[in-house]
Amino acid sequence: MDNADTIRHCKAQLASLEQAQQAQFRDGEAIGVLLGARAAAMDALLQSLWQQYGLHDSPIALVAVGGYGRGELHPRSDIDLLFLVPDELPVPLEDRLGQLLTLLWDIGLELGHSVRSIAETVIQARDDITIATNLLESRLLIGDQARYQQLQAQLQQEDFWPSAAFFRAKFDEQKARHNRATPFDLEPNIKSCPGGLRDIQTVTWVALRHFKVSCLAELASQGYLGQEELDELNTCREFLWRLRFALHTVSGRAEDRLLFDHQRDVAGLMGYNDGTQLAVEQMMKRYYRTVRAVRELNQMLLLLFKEATLGQSALPPPAPHTELFDRRGHYIEARHDGVFDQPEQILQLFLDAAAHPEIDTVSAATLRLLRRARRRQKQPLSELPQCRKIFMAILRHPDGFKAMSLMHRHGVLGIYLKAWQMITGQMQFDLFHAYTVDEHTHRLLQFIDSFSKPEHSAIFPLGSVLIDQLPKKGLLVLAAIFHDIGKGRGGDHSNIGAEEALQFCQQHGLNEHDGRLVAWLVEHHLLMSVTAQRRDITDPQVIEEFAGKVKDQNHLAYLYCLTVADICATNDTLWNNWKGSLLRELYHTTRDRLQHGMAKQVDTRARIREHQSKARNQLLRQGFTPEAIDTLWRRLSADYFLRFSPEQIQWHSEHLLNQPDTAYHVQLSVHTTRGGTELFVMAPDRPGLFTRIMAVLDAKKLSVHDAQIFTTRDGHAIDSFVILEHDATPVQNPSRIASIRKSLLRVLRRDKAPERTQRPLPRRLRSFSVKTKVTFLNSHRKNTSMMELVTLDRPGLLALIGQVFEECHIDVKAAKITTVGEKAEDFFLIASPDGRALSPDEQSLLKTALNRALQQSLSH
Repeated sequence: MDNADTIRHCKAQLASLEQAQQAQFRDGEAIGVLLGARAAAMDALLQSLWQQYGLHDSPIALVAVGGYGRGELHPRSDIDLLFLVPDELPVPLEDRLGQLLTLLWDIGLELGHSVRSIAETVIQARDDITIATNLLESRLLIGDQARYQQLQAQLQQEDFWPSAAFFRAKFDEQKARHNRATPFDLEPNIKSCPGGLRDIQTVTWVALRHFKVSCLAELASQGYLGQEELDELNTCREFLWRLRFALHTVSGRAEDRLLFDHQRDVAGLMGYNDGTQLAVEQMMKRYYRTVRAVRELNQMLLLLFKEATLGQSALPPPAPHTELFDRRGHYIEARHDGVFDQPEQILQLFLDAAAHPEIDTVSAATLRLLRRARRRQKQPLSELPQCRKIFMAILRHPDGFKAMSLMHRHGVLGIYLKAWQMITGQMQFDLFHAYTVDEHTHRLLQFIDSFSKPEHSAIFPLGSVLIDQLPKKGLLVLAAIFHDIGKGRGGDHSNIGAEEALQFCQQHGLNEHDGRLVAWLVEHHLLMSVTAQRRDITDPQVIEEFAGKVKDQNHLAYLYCLTVADICATNDTLWNNWKGSLLRELYHTTRDRLQHGMAKQVDTRARIREHQSKARNQLLRQGFTPEAIDTLWRRLSADYFLRFSPEQIQWHSEHLLNQPDTAYHVQLSVHTTRGGTELFVMAPDRPGLFTRIMAVLDAKKLSVHDAQIFTTRDGHAIDSFVILEHDATPVQNPSRIASIRKSLLRVLRRDKAPERTQRPLPRRLRSFSVKTKVTFLNSHRKNTSMMELVTLDRPGLLALIGQVFEECHIDVKAAKITTVGEKAEDFFLIASPDGRALSPDEQSLLKTALNRALQQSLSH
């Protein structure tokens, strides 16, 4: 058989293996059997080629190492090989070896290989823990058996990675790996993320090195590892194996990151189907629960192995802490094995941990007892009066968050509160929610706790004041626990959570007022963020409606703290100065409204006079004459003075008065407005002005968050936008400001609008489908229509929407732009060219045009 025939034959073998294994996988064949069979097939192929290339009598040993050495081979995993050669390799043998390697690459194998002598192997393994680990599970495939046995003898010597040194190295390696990732990544690496396959392998390697066993099952037979623990570890590993097998199959490469591009297809291959929850959400829920279990088992077993390998130096001596528990450094440890015979002592463990600032971890032996007690518990702990008493003590404890955090980490919130089990591992297939529902709630509690810490007062200036003024902080914590607890069940999660929160408060003996407050917060936990980000909070009517729902300053303070913590806990990039400024403004405006009494009508004329008076005084101090100010202001509408602050009015007027004969004005504020940069534009009004501005801002990769658009009495447009850089920071670089201003002036002066640039959809957005929805709402402003647009976010979206408005002869009066992960949720205040609200026919035409344009933009 010549080389070309060999390549064709081998490729056919591999394709046949691939096809057969995919069919077996779909039929539910045990994943361990598939991985073992694949490794065995690769063994046979390599052994056959070894013979074919005349290497069977050579002094070379072909050794499988790493994952392949364990006899586990995934569809696209590297074939890890060690060619163990003599110190001097004859040239003919070296040539044949090179030819074999070339063939292996030609048939499409991904090789991870090395060619070393015994001495080179040992030297490199002594210096590199990764090489040493790969050799730990090596096996001879074919070749010089004596040479392989010589290597094994060297590796078994006492001074080759002694057990304690090996443990420290693997422990440090894992710690560094964990620091680079989180187990709750939206696109997790199922091999290296905390709780992934590598954590199971680390436990296995440490056990094999120290106890000299061939597998973890031997540890279980010796009683060192519980059978239930071994079973759980195996179950977790088998799920992660199946997930990795499916991912390699779907991606067609050695991909270990579960990217959005692949998640739907992987879920389908694994047999999940859409139901109340999407198939991908069901799969990811199982994944997140699995990695949580692996992390806990990994922590417990490594601590036990630490004590076994390092002896007395592993833990400090016990110090009496309470009658049930001792403290060992930063660990809390049970005093006897029967400590959890009474269910309430499970909660007492965490209350006692909260009482000592140094304690932040449960010892390995106690964690093992806790895990057994958790499995025995068939009844929710919240149904037991004594447990309820301790839980409320935790809730009211100054360091109660630490206790809650440990309870969350070790699955105790799930056995206390049945509903918590339902959100454990629950993910949402979008770019907005970066964490599972339970982890998001845990982070929310963490942010509430941080409000009270002085070091966070600069980040949360209002929250740090309000948190200490709340009558009962524990009510805020309860609202946080329940705010998303209804997710994943269908229906409105806020209503579901509010009902369960009220029942919980009644069960735990809270008075009716406190129970209703907690339920109200849960039901309305999105109210403040929606109002601040999607409504015009300069509109007195919007404030009036919001204040009517909030009712009093107490509810407002609780809601503000919950809202800020909720936004911060949703993902790491969501909170910024823009959102902080909006929420503070809404809080203060609403508080003032509540202080003045809801019965008293808002006097908009008085507000306009106040804004004008403050701006005028500042302009007069700058040397402008009353006549010049009055001449300018007669051109402006009353609505303009109502919507803008005195500082903005003064800034706009200053530029217009300094350049009275200039037709086009473009200015960017050096002072941030609501955490962003204000862009002020004044130009002769004409169709498509909004579109032109949006096209420039899009080309400059700026995000627009707010727009206010007015027409002067003499036919000019005054537009104000709050813009941010792509990373949500204000535009501050002077050269950047000059470039934006120059581009806008050039476009505004042209007769013809620039062509809109079509940019490709970013990779992360391609996996999501958001149905475009155009809804017309009641507008508070006279002669206008309010339109809500929900669609998939994409580059150039605002420029495209502006183009449709222009084609349909729609005037934009104001806009609120919000991006929620992959979804754009934008509000526009619009009118017809003759200054009236849109008729039903005009609304229908606009809706059709938007749907068509947005659909076409995705098909290009």
